[in-house]
Amino acid sequence: MKEFLKKLEYYCSYQERCHQEVLQKLYQIKCPLEHHDEVIFYLIENNYLNEERFALLFTQSKFHQKQWGKQRLENELKQRNISSRIIQTALKNINQEEYLQIFETHSQKTWESILEKNKSKKQKKFIEYWIRKGFETDLIYQKLNRLSKK
Repeated sequence: MKEFLKKLEYYCSYQERCHQEVLQKLYQIKCPLEHHDEVIFYLIENNYLNEERFALLFTQSKFHQKQWGKQRLENELKQRNISSRIIQTALKNINQEEYLQIFETHSQKTWESILEKNKSKKQKKFIEYWIRKGFETDLIYQKLNRLSKK
């Protein structure tokens, strides 16, 4: 049992993890099923595992490094079985001014980088790109309307 705890202490200490990732690791290192709850409880009690902390760091890092929008962040956290309450808390921590500024700056660059001559195809590519990034459709269409008028 101690060897599993040591491995998971290390696993959780060098990067924030969610419960789902820890469970996957428990299966990977072939920890007996009857010890799973005990290991997870230990990790939570000793502050190695904290889903709220994970969600906050995940949203901040993916937003800043990959410029993901709130919808993509929410979906990614849902896939990791993070509770809705924690997801909403994490998303509220994104600075709205910075969020809009990043979208404005990068959407302008994206528009300019799309070399499509056909205007409707260019608009479609623009919309698809930003939807994949996880930004809200109303934000995308507002920006598209401003860019299309130029």
